[in-house]
Amino acid sequence: MSTIYVYVLDTLADWELGHVTSELNSGRFFKQGAQRMSLKTVSYSKEPIITMGGLTILPNCSIDDMAVDGSSMLLLPGADTWNDPKHAPVIQKAGEFLSLGAAVCAICGATAALASVGLLDRRPHTSNGPGFLEMVSPGYKGQDFYIDKPSVADGSLITAGSTGALLWARQIIQRLDVFQTDTLESWYEYFSTGKPEHFFALMQTLPSGSASQ
Repeated sequence: MSTIYVYVLDTLADWELGHVTSELNSGRFFKQGAQRMSLKTVSYSKEPIITMGGLTILPNCSIDDMAVDGSSMLLLPGADTWNDPKHAPVIQKAGEFLSLGAAVCAICGATAALASVGLLDRRPHTSNGPGFLEMVSPGYKGQDFYIDKPSVADGSLITAGSTGALLWARQIIQRLDVFQTDTLESWYEYFSTGKPEHFFALMQTLPSGSASQ
């Protein structure tokens, strides 16, 4: 079973994680034989954190408890508090993930935290628009690798801007290979357009008897 670590911190942007965590945890659209995921919230301590939406999350584990291997994945959501030095250990851990070929998926403000320590200097990536990382991450040198798209997947690194959460989720699910290709396509088209024909197409890709919500 692969472990998906979800870093949680005060002012976490609730909406950026919704699609990906709900699908990976529920497995409701997983293809037959797909390995189940173990989602664990992790933080700099085991004290409760308060999201931007006012929800309280009690972390499952601390950074020191994380087991890093090639099948692990680290999700780094946006937040207004990434410049706090207490988050430096998880960014160091992100470097360990990447060096082992394990996936690091960062969105919005978390991309700035990666940029600040040079992890985006030589890898294709995106963020909240051209000029954002230069503005908030002193020492950022990855301009030549910046791609102005909502979400960018480059091997084990998947980055997104604040408006790219749905595409980011799609790219994460694709990397994990837990949906059939047609299921993932219909899922993405339905949630990005709201058109009912994509919902029915999604249902038709599932094994008979599968539940959906």
